[in-house]
Amino acid sequence: MPNQTVLISGASIAGPALAYWLNRYGFAVTVAERAAALRPGGQAVDFKDGVHLEVLKRMGILDAVRARRTGTTDLVFVDADDHELAVLSGDFTGGALEILRGDLAAVLYEQTRDTVEYVFGDTVTALRETDSGVHVEFESAAARTFDLVVGADGIHSRVRRLAFGPESDFVTHLGYYYCVAGASRWADKSAPRERAEGYAHNVPGKLAVDGGAKAQQMYMFAYPELDYSRTDTSTQRRILRAAFADVGWHVPRMLAELDELDEVYLDSISQVRMNGTYTRGRVALLGDAAYGNTLAGFGTGLALVGAYVLAGELASAAGDHEAAYRAYNRIMKRYAKIAGNSNTGPFLAPKTAVGIKARNWFLGSRLFGLMLKYGDKAANDVDLVDYSRSARNRA
Repeated sequence: MPNQTVLISGASIAGPALAYWLNRYGFAVTVAERAAALRPGGQAVDFKDGVHLEVLKRMGILDAVRARRTGTTDLVFVDADDHELAVLSGDFTGGALEILRGDLAAVLYEQTRDTVEYVFGDTVTALRETDSGVHVEFESAAARTFDLVVGADGIHSRVRRLAFGPESDFVTHLGYYYCVAGASRWADKSAPRERAEGYAHNVPGKLAVDGGAKAQQMYMFAYPELDYSRTDTSTQRRILRAAFADVGWHVPRMLAELDELDEVYLDSISQVRMNGTYTRGRVALLGDAAYGNTLAGFGTGLALVGAYVLAGELASAAGDHEAAYRAYNRIMKRYAKIAGNSNTGPFLAPKTAVGIKARNWFLGSRLFGLMLKYGDKAANDVDLVDYSRSARNRA
């Protein structure tokens, strides 16, 4: 079989999931991860019933994921005096199965670490495609040549930038930022949770969440695109404090506690738009690098399904990457529409007082229930081919 060696950039969710399937089909896989080790904690991610859980089952990790699931809770919107205004159901925020991103990454790593080469603390710096492979340069390690390269390195993908072009050509800022603070503490099951339920407070264009299943604190605010380093947490704290300096409720106390939290992550709410073409030459994109839409609610499921499809098509095509990539683009272009053009910013942090009242009304209406049903239906709108059978037939 041609194209035996595959480099995957990114060891969060999409990368190890793809590594699992490729290794199962006989490919030699290397995963490069910029971080020095697996990242614990992180915000909670969720799966819908049906297709998402079926993929976890076929991977043999459904029980392990269930064993580490979070306790899904409702998000209660309150006024400045803590009077309840509306409730966002845990069925919406947590899906059929919710787990911390770091816990899911650990499950996937445990499933693959003995059969896949992991290189932590390093990242891709250059790609040069030849007739027979992709010459890859790394920040620290010696250069190597792989048959195929897959960027599973998130919405700010370096592989996408190197192979397709600058981020500005493919990533659209949707006018909002969000911040998750203290999520890694939630990963420590022994750590006390002073507030297990989540309470949310809005002022126009801003949202603050105290407690809940996802993290100790969460923020969202409307703002034009900012220029800052995503690795500089001191600057991120300053941005957050400036944005919420005029907000009352519990926010002054929350901001005062910010320096005590061991994880603060600020990023834009953005959407990746690849026009249904997630491959170029021998390079493919997967997960948020290909079809990311921040906080849209489908990202983790899309990553798992995308990994299943990409590996399965490569196996079914006996390593013929051109045929496999065509099929992958066709299938995922249709399925990735579930992320659509949605923007959670205006929904969770409406820019006007009237918008906040309308959102609160909507949460208690029948229309919200219909939206839940539509989301569940869209998440299952893909046929899961039995690739293991078609791969055996080609062997």
